[in-house]
Amino acid sequence: MAGGANRDFASFLDELISEEAEDAAARTVSLDYLSVADELHSGRINFSDRRAQAEYEANQKARKPQVSGAAKPEEEKVPSTDPDEIARELGLSGSAQPENLDRLRRDFAFSNHPDRVPSHLRAVAMIRMQLANMLIDEAKRSRVTTGRSG
Repeated sequence: MAGGANRDFASFLDELISEEAEDAAARTVSLDYLSVADELHSGRINFSDRRAQAEYEANQKARKPQVSGAAKPEEEKVPSTDPDEIARELGLSGSAQPENLDRLRRDFAFSNHPDRVPSHLRAVAMIRMQLANMLIDEAKRSRVTTGRSG
């Protein structure tokens, strides 16, 4: 910010707002969610729980300075991105009715949506939500197909 005794308040605010906009633009990450979902569904991306845990731990070490002699807080466990484990969390069994699948989706989103988790877990939460949505959509399609043929 340029200094000066002759500046008026409006020009000061304009300058401050433009600096904040520049800072926000530098922090913004553009992400095409549909292409991420396509890549996940294609099988070309292999995102294992072990890799997510390693990246999380590296991020935590970089963010927190180590204090010698201090008690370590209990480490937060990174949620699984394994589709079978997510299906178990959702309770996707053969007996789930199509109208109950929407409730399962909302309940899962309530506790796992990227906007509802800490910022360091948002990438994993996004993958978990995409997988859960894909699993629920597949379950709905299979139930509709099974219901029509039977």
